[in-house]
Amino acid sequence: MSQRIFEGRNAVVTGGARGIGKAISLMLAREGAKVAVNYERNANAARETLKLIEEAGGQGIIVQADVASESDVDRMMAMTREQLGPIDLLVNNAGIAETVPHTQVTFASWKRMLDVNLDGTFLTTWAIKDEMIARRFGRIVNVASLAGLVKKKDMIHYATAKAAVIAFTRHCAEAFAPHNVRVNCLAPGLTETELSKTANPGLVDKLIGITPMGRIAQPEEMAAVVRFLLSDESSFITGQTLAACGGRN
Repeated sequence: MSQRIFEGRNAVVTGGARGIGKAISLMLAREGAKVAVNYERNANAARETLKLIEEAGGQGIIVQADVASESDVDRMMAMTREQLGPIDLLVNNAGIAETVPHTQVTFASWKRMLDVNLDGTFLTTWAIKDEMIARRFGRIVNVASLAGLVKKKDMIHYATAKAAVIAFTRHCAEAFAPHNVRVNCLAPGLTETELSKTANPGLVDKLIGITPMGRIAQPEEMAAVVRFLLSDESSFITGQTLAACGGRN
C-alpha cells in the first residue's frame, strides 16, 4: 500500500463541515492528515463530518469559529496547535454568497460579504504564516470562485470579494515563496452544494446550460484539485488560480 501523501501533516479547513469544505476535510484525512474542521453555526454537520473522518480511520477535531472574527480565528488556531500540533496545511474555504441585483446591495451586505470572504482569508493566513515561515514549510489554498474571474452583474459584492481573494493569493505567494510556503487558489464553477442552491435560486439549470461540459460539479472534484495544489505534485506552482468550471467563462 502506497504511503498517504499528507501523512504526518496537520491541516485546518475553514467551512470544513459541508459542501466543498467537507469533501476537502475527508480527502485530507484519507490522505493521512490530521484535520481541524472549522464551522461557524452548524455543529451537527461538523460532528457528522468528524464521524466520517474517524470511520475512514482518520483523526481530527471540530472547531467553532467565525473567520471574520480575529479573536475567534486566534482561538481556533491555538486549539488546533494544542490538540493536533503545528499547522502545515490551510484551506480557506469558508464563505458566504448572494445573488441579488445591484439595487439590493447595501453597504451592510457589502461589508459582511467582504468580512467573511476576504477578511476571513486574511485573518486565518496571518494567524499561521509566521509559524510556516519559521519552519520553512507551508501550503495554503484559498477557495475563491469563478465569479472572481468573470462578470457577475447580480453578484457585485460577492464577485468583488472573490476577485480580491485571487489577488491576495498572488501577492502572498510572492512574499512567502522564499520561505518554502506556497499559496494557490481554486476558483470553482457551479458545484452541487447547499450554498450554490441558496445563492443561485432558479439559476442552476441555466448555468448548467451554458457550461460546455453540460453538468454541475461534485464537491469531490474540487477536493481533488485542492489535493493537487497542497501536494508535492504541484511543487513548482505558487500564486496561481486554477478554475475548475467545466469550461465555462
